[in-house]
Amino acid sequence: MLIKDIKDQKYFRSADGCILCELLHRKNEDFDLKAGYSIAHAVVPAYEKTVPHRLKESSEVYYILSGKGIMHIDGEEAEVYPGQAVYIPPGAVQYIENSGDSDLIFLAIADPEWSEADEEISENA
Repeated sequence: MLIKDIKDQKYFRSADGCILCELLHRKNEDFDLKAGYSIAHAVVPAYEKTVPHRLKESSEVYYILSGKGIMHIDGEEAEVYPGQAVYIPPGAVQYIENSGDSDLIFLAIADPEWSEADEEISENA
């Protein structure tokens, strides 16, 4: 049985500027995890935003846990808040901005699993 506790995970600042931990990722396990996806716990501090970027091959879903923000995908934008799931297709230029005065916290689920080689920072917002 595999149970991961968020309080035992290490956070880092990713290339897109988000603060995250890889909660569930095959490369971090010492056995053959039979999952083609990855899950990260992500935080965007108050009034910050991530850098525009895209995943070339992976789709992503952001599931908003707390806070509020504005999601940007390929030139479209929409307000996001807790309880919403946002689908981000492969190749879409995306970023999220925190429009509130508390942390914007969400799960980022990538399929196939996230890899550094798949992520590309974009000059276009």
